[in-house]
Amino acid sequence: MTQKVALITGSSRGIGKAAALRLAEAGYDIVINYARSKSGALETAEQIEALGRKALIVKANVGDVNKIKEMFTKIDEEFGRLDVFVNNAASGVQRPIMELEESHWDWTLNINSKALLFCAQEAAKLMEKNGGGKIVSISSLGAIRYLKNYTAVGVSKAALEALTRYLAVELSQKNIVVNAVSGGAVDTEALKHFPNREEILQEAKDKTPAGKMVEIDDMVNCIMFLISDESSMIRGQTIIVDGGISLLV
Repeated sequence: MTQKVALITGSSRGIGKAAALRLAEAGYDIVINYARSKSGALETAEQIEALGRKALIVKANVGDVNKIKEMFTKIDEEFGRLDVFVNNAASGVQRPIMELEESHWDWTLNINSKALLFCAQEAAKLMEKNGGGKIVSISSLGAIRYLKNYTAVGVSKAALEALTRYLAVELSQKNIVVNAVSGGAVDTEALKHFPNREEILQEAKDKTPAGKMVEIDDMVNCIMFLISDESSMIRGQTIIVDGGISLLV
């Protein structure tokens, strides 16, 4: 059987890196995508290869459609197929509404929303060659509830969740299953860029009904379930992994 391949965008660190390693452990060859952290991407690749799997590193800003197409051309040339796409790369400007500028909006929406559409188009072309595949995107609670300074990112994640539903319907005919995972506060490298990081972490520690914060592995566990055959009848859904904190008013 031809070796299966998974692409994880933003996989040089955090949830993306953890997902890449878990997929490698499950037997997938991995495409590592990064925009800035080359050292992190190289480290991830080294760990994947230590597991006996192939690793292809591709630098690409997924907010740029031309870079997306170049990335998928490289995947096609190297592997000739794609079975799993984890849309994890994210960025965004965190400011109050009255301080947002057009450039902030465009940057955030391009990487967090537009990237899913155009990556999914290219992923679908490769997936249908081999009978289908799985797409999982990473969202956040800011898509459905107010978070301080999170307007641009929250709207971009809401768009991502809506796009997940549309992709799920139209790609089902190609046997491609599309879902998303929305996480509560996870103490990753990305959270260090939040101006109110300590406030977010403290609230998660104090208020999460599960009695503890969400961890990276909790998110990856859900990703792995959504790419498994056991979840094939779950489509277009956003699974919330937050320990129950979003249930509180």
